[in-house]
Amino acid sequence: MVLGTTSGAGKSWLATALCAWYKAQGYRVAPFKAQNMSNNARVVATPDGGYGEIGSAQYFQALAAGVQPDVRMNPLLLKPEADTHSQVVLMGQVSAELTAMAWRERSNHVWPAIAKALDALRHEYEVVVIEGAGSPAEINLSHSDVVNMRVARHGNAHCLLVTDIDRGGAFAHLYGTWALLPACDQALIKGFVLNKFRGDAQLLAPAPAMLEELTGVPVVATIPMLRNHGLPEEDGVFDDRMASGAALPGQAMRTIAIIAYPRISNLDEFQALKNVPGVRLVWARDPRDLVGADWIILPGSKATSADLRWLRAQGLDQAVCAHANAGQPVLGICGGLQMLGESLIDPEDVMGNQPGLGLLPLVTVFETQKTVQFGAYQLGPINGSWSALSGIAFDAYEIHQGQTRPYEAMLTAGMQLQPCCGQLAWANGAGNVLACYFHGLFESPAVLHALFGMQAVSLQAVFETMALQVQAWFSEMV
Repeated sequence: MVLGTTSGAGKSWLATALCAWYKAQGYRVAPFKAQNMSNNARVVATPDGGYGEIGSAQYFQALAAGVQPDVRMNPLLLKPEADTHSQVVLMGQVSAELTAMAWRERSNHVWPAIAKALDALRHEYEVVVIEGAGSPAEINLSHSDVVNMRVARHGNAHCLLVTDIDRGGAFAHLYGTWALLPACDQALIKGFVLNKFRGDAQLLAPAPAMLEELTGVPVVATIPMLRNHGLPEEDGVFDDRMASGAALPGQAMRTIAIIAYPRISNLDEFQALKNVPGVRLVWARDPRDLVGADWIILPGSKATSADLRWLRAQGLDQAVCAHANAGQPVLGICGGLQMLGESLIDPEDVMGNQPGLGLLPLVTVFETQKTVQFGAYQLGPINGSWSALSGIAFDAYEIHQGQTRPYEAMLTAGMQLQPCCGQLAWANGAGNVLACYFHGLFESPAVLHALFGMQAVSLQAVFETMALQVQAWFSEMV
């Protein structure tokens, strides 16, 4: 089990790397995280033949392990819809009952499903790599814990505690976390890991030896700062310093601005763009961030109407429309598709009514039932800026509440619309504004080749590199 002293310490990356390493050694390995809080979700098949949601980190960990992603690998997913409210997804399905329940009361209701899922994976696989959440030593949460030490005790897990040394105070973080745990949990901590270190590791002495003297736990690895490692960031954390791929000789840099509204979702799908040479990503929160952008992308949102209001409050709506009206490329994905239409209608009080940006003659009606689906899709003919995607086939997934249809009044008034894939994708008449419900579009090699004339680094290559890194840094432990 990989625990962390804080969120963002590197748990997800290390758990993924361990999955890749154990796979390389020939083990049957599966990932597990009891509870994830993230709007980065992936669609996977469920045992009954349907589809469900799990956190993106466990999806990628399963791929690193070489196994089919499974809802049991992340039985509880919390998707924030506001600062004090999250949608609860249990075993891949939204639970209205749990969503309405006070969060401190949920643990007894969800623990049986969590324990059952972990037990099933332990029965089927030789190794299960478990990821914790936040810190295991949050004393205000210990009585309702379902993701850290309760899981470790249930599985009698060998635990690593990782800390981000780049933040400073790493040894205090490690010792303080260990010291706050009861003796039975301290006994499960088998090694400390220093992550994101810059410099000569020998300069850390004598601190690792002193820490081991205090706790009896060795520092088993010091992982250097890794930029552009190729793995999507987890839990909505992205680092602008890591958002650019160097251009090849003679290649022009293309700037793609992604609107980073407060409830942005599924941003991990843009990691593939980060891996493309010559692409510079800008996370736009202000109109000035859009200056000089070649493309603007409106990504998914967990609260589309609220994020559209935020867009207007920042003045980004006018900047997006000006970019589109100048004939420059704009892409809307899922919630971004809905924002580009004429209006958002909410008869069930799901997200709230809101006028759209009016760049496409579309209207979206929100529904209580969520569409969760994975499949193979193909775009039809597209004129204009996005014509390179004409006829391209790809795999993608849908996660949205609401259905979108052409708005007849705007069409009658003369506004043009190009249907590109049934009721899932449209472009304006000029072909520079494209909107679709497809998440994972840029993860398709065919799409990347059509748009950029090249392939990004494959995830398989990323996993293989991670496995080699684990071998180097944990040679004594493993």
